[in-house]
Amino acid sequence: MLGRLTLDSIPYHEPIIMGAVSGIIIVGLFIVIVLTYFKKWKYLWSEWLTSLDHKKIGIMYILVAFIMLLRGFADAIMMRAQQVLASAGEAGVLPEHHYNQIFTAHGVIMIFFVAMPLVIGLINIIIPLQIGARDVAFPFLNSLSFWFTIIGVILVNLSLGIGEFAQTGWLAYPPLAGSDVSPGVGVDYWIWSIQLAGIGSTLTGINFFVTILKMRAPGMDLFKMPVFVWTALCTNVLIIISFPVLTATLFLLTLDRYLGFHFFTNEMGGNMMMYINLIWIWGHPEVYILVLPVFGVFAEITATFSRKRLFGYNSLVWATIAITILSFIVWLHHFFTMGAGANVNAFFGIMTMVIAVPTGVKIFNWIFTMYEGRIRMHSAMLWTIGFLITFSIGGMSGVLLAMPGADFVLHNSLFLVAHFHNVIIGGVVFGCMAGITYWFPKIFGFTLNETWGKLSFFFWIIGFFIAFMPLYALGFMGMTRRISQNIDPQFHSLLVIASCGVCIIAMGIICQLIMFYVSIRDRKKNIDLTGDPWNGRTLEWSVSSPPPFYNFAFIPHVEDLDAFWDMKEKGKAYKKFKKYEKIHMPRNSSAAIIISAFGTVLGFALVWYIWWLAIISFCGMIATWILKSFDYDTNYYVSVDEIETIEKQHFDKISETGLNNGQQIS
Repeated sequence: MLGRLTLDSIPYHEPIIMGAVSGIIIVGLFIVIVLTYFKKWKYLWSEWLTSLDHKKIGIMYILVAFIMLLRGFADAIMMRAQQVLASAGEAGVLPEHHYNQIFTAHGVIMIFFVAMPLVIGLINIIIPLQIGARDVAFPFLNSLSFWFTIIGVILVNLSLGIGEFAQTGWLAYPPLAGSDVSPGVGVDYWIWSIQLAGIGSTLTGINFFVTILKMRAPGMDLFKMPVFVWTALCTNVLIIISFPVLTATLFLLTLDRYLGFHFFTNEMGGNMMMYINLIWIWGHPEVYILVLPVFGVFAEITATFSRKRLFGYNSLVWATIAITILSFIVWLHHFFTMGAGANVNAFFGIMTMVIAVPTGVKIFNWIFTMYEGRIRMHSAMLWTIGFLITFSIGGMSGVLLAMPGADFVLHNSLFLVAHFHNVIIGGVVFGCMAGITYWFPKIFGFTLNETWGKLSFFFWIIGFFIAFMPLYALGFMGMTRRISQNIDPQFHSLLVIASCGVCIIAMGIICQLIMFYVSIRDRKKNIDLTGDPWNGRTLEWSVSSPPPFYNFAFIPHVEDLDAFWDMKEKGKAYKKFKKYEKIHMPRNSSAAIIISAFGTVLGFALVWYIWWLAIISFCGMIATWILKSFDYDTNYYVSVDEIETIEKQHFDKISETGLNNGQQIS
């Protein structure tokens, strides 16, 4: 009746695992007790969990990403500690099978459940505000996308205490992912957590693609969109094209494991290399899905804190489009060593070097924007400068790896690990931290504590270089990836240095948590009604901070690239003399949570072969969707009186507190 699920599936004999599970349970119970004591369950349900407000959904994405960052970073600490001990001639604390689960979970969590939610969260919050829209094209679909991501988060964390996670590496290459080599539930947890979360990402891509193309404010043609909107548009094109490939690939792997098919075996006509090609046809665009939006973040920040117009807007846009196209014709550089042949390798090596050109164009655009600017060293600007340094190093090491001859030597070494983290941490993580710092006043109406923010940055960047620069040297010395036992003692000293860097990064994360705590505690002292005092170039700054749930009382008309800057110059930012009209807004819905609850049960049942439960939960998902489709009362009108009250409160606050250090908007 319970398929493969038995009491023996709980790893009682693993003290580290049971300690982690106990910690999660204790924290969860504490949160439940606090929410119950303060009677916040109704507020949480009505104002957040069932909300279709794109801003609240974006905030929830980012909150989930920070929670999973702590989980993924804990895995990183354990991996580094194990390698230090193993290189010192000791057995270490992690048996080989547990270490393999940890490095697989680390990769999956950091890419799918940290980087992706951070990026999608920023897109959710900012894009409608920058294009002058009151919400996204499909608000319910937006909520459903978020809750499908939560399904993946739950399944990954369930694997910690019930069963196991995959021991295959984060992309689960066959034959390691086959049922012969991995007969347990680990690969099944991997499949269903990514499959269901990936469906949510696909829905997000469709939603924002339509939103950007169809819901821009009057007068905002494509080449009047902010750069962040352009990068988000190209990102969602990549999602729409590449994520169905991931879905199909995982479906074929599922058929291999569950029904004995042979798509990815060396027998009965199968081919393991077909899996490698398919997974990287998704996997390389995924890198640009993560990094393109943060390119847009840096474009906004450099213009704002250099107090200049962005240098080379058109070249930035065309570079973004070029990267979008080229990202689909470089995937094979991930497996130069697998016998494709010299001609094929040469083509993909050249294409990999070519894609560095539009990326370099962007770097020069940002540098020339800062050139002769009156730069203000805000913490968001520090993250940007840190990015320029670390990402450039990662890009140069990537060009080295683009040469098939060099890749033959370095492909399975720690050199590749250092390169990848150089790009993802120096690009995506630094960019998301910059974006959160930059837009935080717009989202919440008060500023983040700059002292703790700058401390966090310096710990992060110093820790990063100490943690990952030694890995380049270790790669040249011949240390391969993924090893956890009997490591050559000559690697020990550099591994110790790298571990010190990880500890310094941990200090950076702690400083970030302190920054949020201190900022929330002192929020009344740091109220910011309009955002950063040197901003005002895009439409999100034409609304109050935080924005009302309807965003704009009057949909703005765009006449210039720097839309709000143009409005301020012409005295059109606010038009109080206009007649307010009622606004059509989507009503909260609990259907997405119910569907995701059934989806979580479905994923768990499929992992453990509990077929009756899988059928019931799948039928529950379909039934909830059908019932939702018959719910015609999904919208409501915000009355003129309510709009006038909200707007009046905002203008009253402005008159009381002053506006942006004395700046005035007519």
